[in-house]
Amino acid sequence: MADTTTDEQETPAKAEPSKEDTEERSASPRPARRADPLPTVAAVLALLAACWAAWSGWSWYAAAHDEGRHYSQEREEVLQSGVQAVQNLSTLDHRDIAAGLRTWLDSSTGELHDQLVRDRARFEEQVRKAKTVTGARVLEAGVAELDDRAGRASVIAAVRITVTPPGGEPAAKQSRLIAKLTRTPAGWKVHALGPAAVGVSGD
Repeated sequence: MADTTTDEQETPAKAEPSKEDTEERSASPRPARRADPLPTVAAVLALLAACWAAWSGWSWYAAAHDEGRHYSQEREEVLQSGVQAVQNLSTLDHRDIAAGLRTWLDSSTGELHDQLVRDRARFEEQVRKAKTVTGARVLEAGVAELDDRAGRASVIAAVRITVTPPGGEPAAKQSRLIAKLTRTPAGWKVHALGPAAVGVSGD
């Protein structure tokens, strides 16, 4: 009787992965994750905004500081010009009238200057007849008003005016004058000069 035994096909067993293969797959580089650019952009913008704010603040401070310094310098210039003009316009010597009147004209502007030009001949005649020597010294002065934009200012001055007649003794009188000034291309000049009202003061 024939052998009917059937050979069973053996299915090969699936090999288990070795420890080395597992470690190698674990060590394999994974695809790099792309960084989100938004936080970086936001940080840069924040930094730029902070820098701009700091710069704007400094620019404002510098501008304000420069403006204040300019105003102080202008005030000092007004005071010096006013004091000199008051002294010039209160001084006249009959021995050199021409030079004295030139100084008056150089120190004045506007209506006062026009008046001096119109009445120059009369002033010369009066001083020659009187033969007086008039001198002035500013004792104290201050700026009462300054409009830098309009180019207008006022100076209050306490002045000692001394008049010496021919062959006589000097007579001194103290007056309080207010000089109104206008800024011109040649500097601050007086356009009006007269007695200061009571209660008006300069600093």
